Amino acid sequence: MSDRYAVIGNPIEQSKSPLIHTAFAQVMGQVIHYTKLLAPLDGFAAAVDAFRASGGRGMNVTAPFKLDAFAYATDLAPSAQMAGAVNAMKFEGDKVYAENFDGVGLVRDVVHNLQCPLKGRRVLILGAGGATRGALLPLLAEHPAELVIVNRTVAKAQELAALAQQHQSGQVPVVGLGYEAVQGVFDVVLNASSSSLSAELPPLPASVFRPGCLAYDLTYGKGLTPFLKLAQQAGVTHLADGVGMLAEQAAEAFAWWRGVRPDTAAVIQKLTVPLV
Repeated sequence: MSDRYAVIGNPIEQSKSPLIHTAFAQVMGQVIHYTKLLAPLDGFAAAVDAFRASGGRGMNVTAPFKLDAFAYATDLAPSAQMAGAVNAMKFEGDKVYAENFDGVGLVRDVVHNLQCPLKGRRVLILGAGGATRGALLPLLAEHPAELVIVNRTVAKAQELAALAQQHQSGQVPVVGLGYEAVQGVFDVVLNASSSSLSAELPPLPASVFRPGCLAYDLTYGKGLTPFLKLAQQAGVTHLADGVGMLAEQAAEAFAWWRGVRPDTAAVIQKLTVPLV
């Protein structure tokens, strides 16, 4: 019997996780069985209980269950505590270990795959939801010159900025602002808001993009989103979506479960949708 893993969500049909983890297993010589699990909106715990009872070893967690997984876990890693959400679980007896690899996946994609160092750079991140919250510590660990969080509701951006200042190990300035208060130009602009899911343009002035900067949309598979189009029109040539982040967070989970970390290049190439 091969070890069983799954991704749980609702909806779940769109998930690329089975494709990614099956590819990783083949390359790394690991024998696993990875499936999609559609859980009722009010049935997360029961679905996970049944999966564990059937011998399941671990799970990826996608929308809308990342908060449910946070409550379900018995042992939360610092990454999950900081994010307030869980995207990977590991089952060992009565223990449910929980992680959030989204932030580290984002940073690894930016720094290693896209070869865009963050050290000493001005970084702007759009949105003050769970994606931004989970990315704060991995971003700050790269020692940017400054991290600015911008959000429609200014208080939420300020709350995350205060949280980051409190928990970071360094002395990186972190500021929370409304869109209308953003000043200057940035070396890296990350769209962690939900705007691209509904094909909306964030209320961001085109002047924030430094020539030669990286414009990165955490949404993937949507082509040239309104955010990326704005950056392109501002003269930015280094554009990326979140497909690399997807692959890198999956590789982190795979390594956590199996003890070996796969290379992501082939999976990223397979899943990449042209930004047109």
